[in-house]
Amino acid sequence: MDDDLYLEHLHVGQRFTSAMHVVTAEQIKAFAQQFDPQPFHLDEAAAANTLLGGLAASGWHTAALTMRLLVDSSTIAGGVIGASVDIAWPRPVRPGDTLQVFSEVMENVPSRSKPDRGNVVLKSETRNQRGEAVQILTSRLIVPRRPHSQ
Repeated sequence: MDDDLYLEHLHVGQRFTSAMHVVTAEQIKAFAQQFDPQPFHLDEAAAANTLLGGLAASGWHTAALTMRLLVDSSTIAGGVIGASVDIAWPRPVRPGDTLQVFSEVMENVPSRSKPDRGNVVLKSETRNQRGEAVQILTSRLIVPRRPHSQ
């Protein structure tokens, strides 16, 4: 596509903002039932007496939602291809939270050994409707260089 972003289009300090997603209790429970079946992700009453103090999304659910928001809002050529990540969940995601991802390019380094690509470090904060970070993700992405014909 003509609007795809290649390595040459990305610069340190460049920012991106995703669309928003409202998290429901049903989504939290469905994800947990399949991938992280712990009481604080499955049952309000059981969750009330845990360290989380109520029903909360799995951190992996938050990561999956973040990925969906990044993919839906990204125009990186070839897609969002990760090489490594550092992830933190400073506060839980609750039913009714509206999530949005705010990303910033931290590094852009062309590969010395593979001239058709480079590495971009992207720091992404997933925030709730109060602007509180619920996930901080620093990812190293593999981004293709623009083909010579473009």
